[in-house]
Amino acid sequence: MMAMFRSFVSASTQLRQQQQQQQPSSGSGSLAAPAEGIESQFSCPICLEVYHKPVSIASCSHTFCGECLQPCLQVTSPLCPLCRVPFDPKKVERSSSVEKQLASYKAPCRGCNKKVALVKMRSHIASCSKVQEQIANCPKFVPVVPTSQPIPSNIPNRSTFACPFCGARNLDQQELVKHCMDSHRNDPNKVDYSIDEEAALQAALALSLAEN
Repeated sequence: MMAMFRSFVSASTQLRQQQQQQQPSSGSGSLAAPAEGIESQFSCPICLEVYHKPVSIASCSHTFCGECLQPCLQVTSPLCPLCRVPFDPKKVERSSSVEKQLASYKAPCRGCNKKVALVKMRSHIASCSKVQEQIANCPKFVPVVPTSQPIPSNIPNRSTFACPFCGARNLDQQELVKHCMDSHRNDPNKVDYSIDEEAALQAALALSLAEN
């Protein structure tokens, strides 16, 4: 199944590159976008922006911004962020063909609709008042507000425990064992703390849970 998926991804990538290479070229300046969505065709799958200093992985031919791919190059056995195919960091190369296409094609700005060369799209968007207005009008992230409803007191908190002998509360596991050993070692109905610490812990926890 994985081999079929990798084969499909590789075939799709090759077809996309062939289509990009077959786009008509011109020696006199930039070209208008040959198809709708040209910006998305030249967008990094990690940052979702137009490629910046694009690099390609030799084993799967996927392209990313050089900076976006950097974290993957820091691990011992890197995987392609898109298809998860292992790759050799030494076989990641600058994609000069994509750079040429970025300089050749134009696309409309998503704010002011002005035709901009893809290679300049990032800097244009950063200064476009229409785009900045769109960003300002995006719904703001609202953090989850803690509930004002009281937590029922009859629900035990299993992160802390009560002492099964004196009822002392809010003790974590280690504190419960230490409390029982320090305060109840001589109690007639004490747990046998001559056993190892793990067994003592389990015994104290069992008693505490039984009390609750």
